[in-house]
Amino acid sequence: MGTKYQHVHDLWLDEEVASLDPVARLVYRSNKLGADQRITNTGGGNTSSKLPGTDPLTGETVPVLWVKGSGGDLRTSNRENFSSLYQERLVGLQKSYAARADKGLKSQAEDDMVGMYTHATFNLNPRASSIDTPLHAFIAARHVDHMHPNAVISIAASARCEELTREIFGGGMAYVPWMRPGFELGLAMQEVCRKNPKANAIMMGQHGFISWNDDDRECYHVTLGYIEKAGAYIEAKYAAKGGDAAAFGGAQFQTLPEDVRRKVLARLLPWLRGQVSKVKRFVGTVQDDEKILRFVNSKDAPRLAELGTSCPDHFLRTKIKPLYVAPEAELLDFSDASIAAFADKLKAGVTAGLAQYRKDYAAYYDRCKRPNSPAMRDPNPTVVLLPGIGMVAWGKDKSESRVTAEFYNCAVEVMRGAEAIDKYIALPQQEAFDIEYWLLEEAKLQRMPAEKELARQIVVVIGAGSGIGRETALRLSREGAHIVCVDLNAAAAEATAKEITAKLGQGIGVAGSGISGCGPALGLAADITNRASIRAMLDQVAIAYGGFDSICVTAGIFVPSDTSGHIPDERWDLTFKINVTGSYLVGDEAARTWKEQGLRGNLVLTTSANAVVSKKGSVAYDVSKAAANHLVRELAIELSPLVRVNGVAPATVVQGSAMFPRDRVIGSLAKYNIPYTDDEETDSLVRKLAQFYADRTLTKSPITPADQAEAYFLLVTNRLSKTTGQVITVDGGLHEAFLR
Repeated sequence: MGTKYQHVHDLWLDEEVASLDPVARLVYRSNKLGADQRITNTGGGNTSSKLPGTDPLTGETVPVLWVKGSGGDLRTSNRENFSSLYQERLVGLQKSYAARADKGLKSQAEDDMVGMYTHATFNLNPRASSIDTPLHAFIAARHVDHMHPNAVISIAASARCEELTREIFGGGMAYVPWMRPGFELGLAMQEVCRKNPKANAIMMGQHGFISWNDDDRECYHVTLGYIEKAGAYIEAKYAAKGGDAAAFGGAQFQTLPEDVRRKVLARLLPWLRGQVSKVKRFVGTVQDDEKILRFVNSKDAPRLAELGTSCPDHFLRTKIKPLYVAPEAELLDFSDASIAAFADKLKAGVTAGLAQYRKDYAAYYDRCKRPNSPAMRDPNPTVVLLPGIGMVAWGKDKSESRVTAEFYNCAVEVMRGAEAIDKYIALPQQEAFDIEYWLLEEAKLQRMPAEKELARQIVVVIGAGSGIGRETALRLSREGAHIVCVDLNAAAAEATAKEITAKLGQGIGVAGSGISGCGPALGLAADITNRASIRAMLDQVAIAYGGFDSICVTAGIFVPSDTSGHIPDERWDLTFKINVTGSYLVGDEAARTWKEQGLRGNLVLTTSANAVVSKKGSVAYDVSKAAANHLVRELAIELSPLVRVNGVAPATVVQGSAMFPRDRVIGSLAKYNIPYTDDEETDSLVRKLAQFYADRTLTKSPITPADQAEAYFLLVTNRLSKTTGQVITVDGGLHEAFLR
């Protein structure tokens, strides 16, 4: 295994498939093909098998086409991701299509056929059929693979595609020119098979290829064999032309050192996120590995970037083309002042580039639109190429931005291969437009479920390692927010982030390096009493997601007075550093980023019911929380109108709180003469103390971190969009703390 191939992985193991039923073998083949990114991209490609099935009405054995349905990803697909259709009914639809097409309604007939597939559904399978269904149905072989390998697409996207297909593959692979996926392409492939009975594959111009065999194991290896042959041919030509040193015409720009790139990106990304989020907010992914830098630094990058991508799967994610911005000045030294000046000049270049990009996109829309085309979509780029720095990809969430980055990486590899063997050509813009603004694609977008309330939002929760912070992070993540879990204890922050990721999944896409490769949650350490630590954390957030929208500060400390009522000076100072100064420093540092980003945000601080209720033995804590109450009001004025600042004032939260370790619980029980035993379980002690505090409230119910999390959730949503400078009390009803 693996000795025969250099450009793909042979993952098939006979012992793994020996006990599988035919449909399970199809799933197995699909998973193995999808597991190798060189074979097909995320969500791309489809596979099929024509298998005997028992008609549930007649009991007769009939041929059934099992084919990967609409949506899903080959790497992770299971049986539920496959449509099942009566093969003979699919073939019978050709008469219906011909009748419509003969009336000059070929385009409409294509769209009509997609709706007709439901009439061929076998055994009420609910999985929607793919537009590629005819490609599989009209090829007579039992097993069919349609893949999007970079190596093969490099040939498909070259100017001499048909000639190169014959030269590289001989008569085994036939050829069809570009056609939009659908019924007409399926018919064209059927005719190609009729004219080329010895062929077992077809090169699809500008698109990819399709291959087949009557044995599923052999079909898998036929697919691998063609990709291997294409890869070997390309790499030989690439090496002959000088390899990496000569790729894309050679280097024009030098890569900045990694630490310098990070500093530039930290300054650039929040601003850039604000610029591309004029219609809807985006989440970013940075790609700065060797391959992408080789491209963006090259002499040919401006020309190739302007051409855009070739494969439809690519440009649906990356749009018709990326935004390429060459630096206007060199970074001669790496001082902070020079980096800041370089970033400012880069912003000026990006500003001009964005303005031109939007004009170009509007012109592309006006030039190519049909009478019934959907309205123009967001004209902002989803891929930004920065020589010396790398690529920034954008999407509605982290997963989508990673996939966008992955797809442009595929496009770059296609360009590299096409330029090595011939000349790269992009899909004609009208064809690209007809895919991007296809009415069926628009209908699919309209059927998508509504986004969650905090979708597209990045929320930083400080103190997320335990207690209220952890519960708030979990609560906000359930509503679609990306969560940055921050804590002085790095391990605790990472544990909460991992808990969120385990529940939500890492998402799809594999692009991104370093911290930018994170998923829906990220764990970071920070000391909020240290301005430099806060800045470093916020810069990490910018590199991970592109920026942030809201910050919830739940970190705090309680230092009790001794029995005489005295508290040491250093403990008093520490209380104020964490409970007051820390919140101020967070707000002050975040303000710079919010201003750069230009998007509305929220800052939610944690105060306490103790801020307005004097108690013996907690003088430092109570006074610090009173100061925090006023800090909310002051920051609300300072950060307006862009950022709303509010507070949450909990009463004593015992359960799940890091501020109530066992010794403090015991001390409080003793203070209030609540019976307990020294060997009593901690949970029991906590329940007793929690109920004691609850009994002092009007609601008589213990207050939990989840109760507090609801208040933070409310304040970071738009439900109270006109509320700022206020403190919401979550204390169970302490009449002593009533507003006065």
